[in-house]
Amino acid sequence: MSGADELIQARQARAVAEESRERQWTGASFIQDLFMGRFRLDLVESLEFQPPARPEFAQFMQALRGFLLTNVDPVEIDASGEYPPHVIEGLRELGAFGLKIPKDYGGLGMSHIEYVHVMELLGSHDANVTALLSAHQAIGVPQPIMLFGSPEQKRRFLPRCARGAISAFALTEPAVGSDPARIQTRAALSEDQSHYVLDGDKLWCTNGTLAELLVVMARDPASGRINAFVVETAWPGVSIEHRCRFMGLRALANAYITFRQVRVPKDNLIGPVGEGLRVALTTLNTGRLTLPAATAGAAKKCAEIVRKWSSARVQWGQPIGKHEAIAHLNAKIVSSALAMESVAYAVGELADREQFDIRLEAAAAKEWNTVRAWHLLDDTLQVRGGRGYETELSLAARGEPAIGVERALRDARINTIFEGSSEIMHLFMAREAVDEHLEIAGALVDPQASGAQRVAALPGALGFYAWWYPSRWIGWGRWPRYRGYGRLAGHLRFVDRCCRRLARAVFHGMAVYRAKLERKQAFLFRAVDVAMELFVITVTIRRAHLLHARDPGSSSTTGALELADLFASGARERIRQHLRALWHNDDNAGYDVGRQLLAGRYAWLERGIIGIAEQADELVPKSIDELLAAEHAPREQVEGSEDRRAG
Repeated sequence: MSGADELIQARQARAVAEESRERQWTGASFIQDLFMGRFRLDLVESLEFQPPARPEFAQFMQALRGFLLTNVDPVEIDASGEYPPHVIEGLRELGAFGLKIPKDYGGLGMSHIEYVHVMELLGSHDANVTALLSAHQAIGVPQPIMLFGSPEQKRRFLPRCARGAISAFALTEPAVGSDPARIQTRAALSEDQSHYVLDGDKLWCTNGTLAELLVVMARDPASGRINAFVVETAWPGVSIEHRCRFMGLRALANAYITFRQVRVPKDNLIGPVGEGLRVALTTLNTGRLTLPAATAGAAKKCAEIVRKWSSARVQWGQPIGKHEAIAHLNAKIVSSALAMESVAYAVGELADREQFDIRLEAAAAKEWNTVRAWHLLDDTLQVRGGRGYETELSLAARGEPAIGVERALRDARINTIFEGSSEIMHLFMAREAVDEHLEIAGALVDPQASGAQRVAALPGALGFYAWWYPSRWIGWGRWPRYRGYGRLAGHLRFVDRCCRRLARAVFHGMAVYRAKLERKQAFLFRAVDVAMELFVITVTIRRAHLLHARDPGSSSTTGALELADLFASGARERIRQHLRALWHNDDNAGYDVGRQLLAGRYAWLERGIIGIAEQADELVPKSIDELLAAEHAPREQVEGSEDRRAG
């Protein structure tokens, strides 16, 4: 592909993404204000950080906990690569497939914060079951239908989903990942205007081999716009071609699905015509609450594991937890667990309040918690040593407790890719970070803007920045401000000062790079990292302060201030590094080497190994039939799994 073609495709991709994003801010956003140099502590102070008190919810949590302990064996699920039928049926009986579906449609009618607590519990026990339930109700049929569905669609689909009709989401294609401008699946309106005809292939559809219902994104060939549909997997032309298998989440019912001349009734269109991508992106705002909660549960499990193992394991005459190296790892794990849980609870509460726009907070929570969880699990494995690397089955076979750190690490890796990769989350947040600037001065940095448009934008931009920019240098972020937070007040003063520095840096980046800023991803990613860390510091300090203030002598909250203090101190150092690297880095050198790698300049480095091309004949089946025979047909896997295990 020529450079000109690449430029055209890049512009098309940006145009589609820009057209589909939510253009208006419908409520307050803590992180959006951070990017503009406004520290809105009042928004975080409005959060209560109280556990849900509804009796029905408490009863459900007790029943779910009992079910997980007695019926869900994570080791068996991982080893067999299947969801046992009794597990799926038990979840149906509990109502777990309708957690957030309103009671009027047969669901449990949970709030977002209640849902977060459910996912935290699940995340501490089994990631496979968490993924099953999350994909169904966070990005599957229930959420987009609740947000965009017509009354008739809600009556048709929500009761089915609440009863346990499993759903899945179909966006990714074999040649299309995070770039919706390249979607090839087509849904053309029939000549008589009565239905759409769907054709295409979809890859990595979580729950796809179990699903009755799919949310499918497809392009209208006439308009070029993307629509979202509810599609029944039982319809003619829908085929589960392959069940995908992965490094972790080995029971994941993930499918490669094809659609050939599938007749989709017009009544199955979700939302307005041409607004399919907006449906998907808006759905993900609250759909992203699962992963922050589930990873917080996993982090708390890590804290328990290292606490107990570091006390029991003795080396050189004392428990390993008393050695400074291990003590530092453990301190990072437990303080980060508090921060991750605080983040999950914060976004859960924010999602329940209509006066907030959580698109940035949800993305930050997903990104920050999933990355942090991966590192914490790696640290936990290091503390456990060889036993962390050993499988549960092997540990149990030689009489040791079957603690599944190895399995948890495998399962956690996908979380930085699920529901928007880390890179896409950074790009999304970076675009929203400059939204207010683009509203004011976008024409001045847009290479496609006309001279007249730039002249028209100049007075407004000058008027705004004449007061805004100097005010980002002025502000009191020193003592005695925030003194009510005691020993934690200094961290809030740091956030207060730092958000203004962040706003100045973003403005300087726009001034220096102008239209090229969108390609300076390393610069933008560091700015996003700073904003995320500032958000996490703030919610963690606020929650620790409340825990201590409500019951200073309680054994259940002892040490909350110490943990928050330690976490914030480490976060501040990370922020300083990010800010320093905005302007002092090796970004250009790294980019040049990366481009030269694609050109083959360093291919000589690959000598002396057995390359992937040499392995191809051994690794790739000669036909899809061989692949399916080896894996068993996906529908047979689901329906006959119990018989095969019995055999």
